[in-house]
Amino acid sequence: MVSETTQTLTPLSTQAERLIGLGVHEIAGLSAAEVRAAAQGDGEGLLAVRPDLAPASVLAPLLRRRDKAGFVVTDMTDVDLFAPLDTIGLPDTPLYVVGGVDRGDDMANWSPDEALPALTAASRTPLLLTEGIHWVLQRPDVLERNHCFMTIGSRLRKPDGTLDARTPALWISNGTGRDGRERREAPKVGWCWAGNRHTWLGFASGAGRRGSADGA
Repeated sequence: MVSETTQTLTPLSTQAERLIGLGVHEIAGLSAAEVRAAAQGDGEGLLAVRPDLAPASVLAPLLRRRDKAGFVVTDMTDVDLFAPLDTIGLPDTPLYVVGGVDRGDDMANWSPDEALPALTAASRTPLLLTEGIHWVLQRPDVLERNHCFMTIGSRLRKPDGTLDARTPALWISNGTGRDGRERREAPKVGWCWAGNRHTWLGFASGAGRRGSADGA
């Protein structure tokens, strides 16, 4: 069952101001006016910047939980090479909106290999890693102990064309191992094997994507 927290987002105009306040527009090479313009108009959803303009490695440190900054695990130095699946078409605008975002708690203890066809059959689209980060930037409380999520819309394709077995996810660090004790409770970008199950990871998805209001 998905909690109300995961279903509620502030208006797009409020999300735009949040991104501007964090400096995401500067990361993406956009003006504050362009971000505000993209958030105009009717509709609800999650406002996101294309991953080629604002990559995960740069967005992750902007995450905060209990004053701890977000981070990418040390064995994921290639995080920005995780690209949208071939079946996912992104709008050609710098900013776009993901509708009907859901944490996918009902799919906890499924493997990514099991979850992807189920999401597709339900006409859902798995979130990209950068979309998941945008979501937590807007709603830090989306990450809860025992209720975090995978973002299997982003995958790394190997030189031979096959998919790397790692699938990205967002969760809360326990401050163990290479994370370091100082990172306990920090938001964490990491990965799990595509064939493995985790009781505390759902599969974040959306109803679809649409371009920004003015095509900025």
